Amino acid sequence: MRIFLLVVAFQFCWAQYNPNTKPGRTSIVHLFEWRWADIALECERYLAPNGYGGVQISPPNENIVLTNPWRPWWERYQPISYKLCSRSGNENEFKDMVTRCNNVGVYIYVDAVVNHMCGSGGGSGTHSTCGSYFNAGTEDFPAVPFSSWDFNDGKCQTQNGEIQNYNDANQVRDCRLVSLLDLALGKDYVRSKVAEYMNHLIDIGVAGFRMDASKHMWPGDMKAILDQLHNLSTSWFASGTRPFIYQEVIDLGGEAISASEYFGNGRVTEFKYGAKLGTVIRKWSGEKMAYLKNWGEGWGFMSSDKALVFVDNHDNQRGHGAGGASILTFWDARLYKMGVGFMLAHPYGFTRIMSSYRWSRNFENGKDVNDWMGPPSNSDGSTKSVTINADTTCGNDWVCEHRWRQIRNMAIFRNVVDGQPFANWWDNNSNQVAFGRGNKGFIVFNNDDWNLSQTLYTGLPEGTYCDVISGDKQGSSCTGITIQVYNNGNANFQISNHAEDPFVAIHVDAKL
Repeated sequence: MRIFLLVVAFQFCWAQYNPNTKPGRTSIVHLFEWRWADIALECERYLAPNGYGGVQISPPNENIVLTNPWRPWWERYQPISYKLCSRSGNENEFKDMVTRCNNVGVYIYVDAVVNHMCGSGGGSGTHSTCGSYFNAGTEDFPAVPFSSWDFNDGKCQTQNGEIQNYNDANQVRDCRLVSLLDLALGKDYVRSKVAEYMNHLIDIGVAGFRMDASKHMWPGDMKAILDQLHNLSTSWFASGTRPFIYQEVIDLGGEAISASEYFGNGRVTEFKYGAKLGTVIRKWSGEKMAYLKNWGEGWGFMSSDKALVFVDNHDNQRGHGAGGASILTFWDARLYKMGVGFMLAHPYGFTRIMSSYRWSRNFENGKDVNDWMGPPSNSDGSTKSVTINADTTCGNDWVCEHRWRQIRNMAIFRNVVDGQPFANWWDNNSNQVAFGRGNKGFIVFNNDDWNLSQTLYTGLPEGTYCDVISGDKQGSSCTGITIQVYNNGNANFQISNHAEDPFVAIHVDAKL
C-alpha cells in the first residue's frame, strides 16, 4: 500500500510537466494576439492536419485599454479582472475556440497573468476591454474584487515600491515590476481568486498554462495556487489529468533568482536556449555549429524534462526580456529557419514555435521605438482577422511562421522521430554539421561560407527520400530535392552556401 501511494504521489507531482498533447504531437505554437475565431479555424484547417499539438494564446482576461501609445501589445499584460473578454474575443467565442480545437486534438494553453494587475498610473474609470470600473490609484478592482488589502505594498522595502535591485530576491518578488500593482499572493483570499479564474478556464477545457512573470512570484505562493487547480476536463482528457504548467523565469545567470527554484511547480522557460543558439547561428563571438554536439545540458541548460524551449518569443523578438541582439526572428528569415529547424530536430526540451505579426520598425540609437505596436488593427482598435493567401501564407501583416513550409515540415519531422536517440553526429570543425534521430530522421546544415559536399552515415533504411526543407512528398514524387540512402545507410549531401535554405532534412515518412 505504501509503495502504491508513493507511486501515485510521484505521478501527481510530475504530472504538471506533461504537456498533455496527443501522442505523436510534440510541439505547440504561440499564436500571438490572434482572435479566438481565427484560432478555432486554424486548429481545424491547418494545425491538426499538420501535427501541431497545441496553441499558446494571449491572455484571455479583461485588461486595461491604453491609448498612449495606441493599443500596445503589452496592455494585455495589465489585468483589470478575470472576466473573459479581450480584443481576441468574448467568453462565448473563447469557449467555441477551446471546444473546436480540442475536438481536433489541438489543445489550448493560456498565458496566465496573475502576478499583478494594471500599472499604478492606469488612472480610473471603465477604459477596459469589458468596461469594468477600476481605480489604479486606490488599488480598487471591484470586478474581481481586489482592494488595497490585496497588494504587496507593505511587504516591499524599496522607497518607491518598485524593483530596484535584481540581486535582491525579496524586491523582485514583493515590489512592483515596472509599476504594475503587485498582488499579495501570500494571502489565502488572493490565491483563491487566482485559482478560481484558472479553474474556470480548466473547466472550459484548456490543457495548461504559461505562468507569466513567475520570477516575480514566490515559488511557494505559486504552489499554493496550483495545488487548488482542478483536473482537466474529462470531455477531452483522461480522468485525473493535471494541467500542464510552464513558468516564465528569465534566468541567464548572475541574479539572485534561479530557474531551478521553480522546478517543483512544473516546467520552466529556458531563456539561455534562444540566446545561445542565436549567437551560434549568427557566428558571433567565435561560436560554431560544431560546438552544438553536446547541446542541451552540456551547455549548462536545465534538464531536458524540465525545459520549455523556443528560438524567440513575443518579448525578445522586440528586444525585451532576455537574449538581446542575438535572438533570431522572422526578420532574419534565412537564419531563423535554420534555428527553428535545429530546435525541432534536436531532442532537448519541449518545443514552442512562435507565430508573429509584422510592425513598422523604426530604429533610433539602435532601439526600435515602435516595439510597442499591437497586432494588425482596424481604425477602431479591433484586431484584424488572419487572412490566408493562395500560397497558404498569411495576409493582413500576420507572419504565420508556423505555416512556412520549412518550419511546418520540421514540426512534422519532430513528430516522426519522437522518442528516437540523438545519433550519428558529424561536423567539419566549423559550421557544417549533421545528426540523426535513431533510424527515423537525419538533418544536415551548411552555415559556412563555402559549399558542402559530403557522404554521411544517416542510420536510415535504404531508399529515396524527399528533402522536407526544399519541398514536400506528394504521392510518389518530391516537389523538392531527393536524397538517395544506400543499403549501407550512407547518403551524399550537396548544399550550396548560397541556397535559400542551407539545410536538408529527411525522415522515414518522407520516403518514396
